[in-house]
Amino acid sequence: MLVLKGKSVNTGITIGPLALFHRNTISTAERKIEDVAAEIDRFQAAREAAIRQLQALYEKALAKVGEEQAAVFEVHQMMLEDDDYIDSIVGQIEEKQCNAESAVENTAQQFATMFREMDDAYMQARAADVLDISRRVEQELCGGQGIDFSKYDEVIIAADDLAPSETMQLDTDKILGFITSGGSANSHTAILARTLGIPAIVGMGDALKPELEGRAAIADGSTGALVIDPDDDTRDRLLKKRDEQLRLQRLLETLKGQANVTKDGKTIRIYCNIGSPEDV
Repeated sequence: MLVLKGKSVNTGITIGPLALFHRNTISTAERKIEDVAAEIDRFQAAREAAIRQLQALYEKALAKVGEEQAAVFEVHQMMLEDDDYIDSIVGQIEEKQCNAESAVENTAQQFATMFREMDDAYMQARAADVLDISRRVEQELCGGQGIDFSKYDEVIIAADDLAPSETMQLDTDKILGFITSGGSANSHTAILARTLGIPAIVGMGDALKPELEGRAAIADGSTGALVIDPDDDTRDRLLKKRDEQLRLQRLLETLKGQANVTKDGKTIRIYCNIGSPEDV
């Protein structure tokens, strides 16, 4: 049995096989091209295809998690339409007579560095966004969709981190839990996990090794513990804890719609803070 520790971002206990998230390899190595105009057209076509994909993701997220969480895909579309971003890529293709993939990657890294060096935390977080949209364009330049999202069913997903677009392309109804090496309580994966009620742990560092692929695991979202190949006692203890959590959750469900009356007959109002009406 192996116990790994991270940071809890959403409570709940889940059990299932651990699946490491595998991205397809994209080649962004620089090479000389002959037809600069054709290469620019190829980039623009990939960029426009990426915008259409992001619009589809926005509509999917809007229906599933509400406007506030879906807004990230609107932001990504705007980033792909940013003149500075486009001009940087086109300029490199023209000046260096290089392929679009390398121009996109160079621009992505330059912009990400610029965002990381800003003082504002919100702007620093945009580094991940520009890398995400750039990878989408690069993927389109390399031939389109390469990640088989359908194989991540009924598993606990382990990844370095998950971009918003990757998370929404997963069938979240069939995901048992999220485990990430990086990320924080404010990462897109963590926020989505809380919205969907999926147990999640972040900040595992370098503990998620390739040899953990497919092994039995229990994730305890309340403590941030990931137990690999649990022994019988640990398994029984955590499953009993999960059953108790589910019992309390069902009990709370029975209180929905009930009058808020104290034992002495006084009616009170109960308020909560939500991000959007969909969160209700």
